[in-house]
Amino acid sequence: MIEVPAITIASDFDGPNKDGTAYRKQFSGRYEHRVLDGIGHNVPQEAPQAFTKAVLDISSGT
Repeated sequence: MIEVPAITIASDFDGPNKDGTAYRKQFSGRYEHRVLDGIGHNVPQEAPQAFTKAVLDISSGT
């Protein structure tokens, strides 16, 4: 079990797994799932601002 704040990020390319429900049971700490439609699997490179915002939001609890 992962007990630190965590975020998972998906895109419309992830099909039925894009809602994050399959991942939720892996985390016991604060958890959030974001969907960035139109972004591939290299989120930091393809959407650096959205990636940074997601990381900062989960670390600050917003």
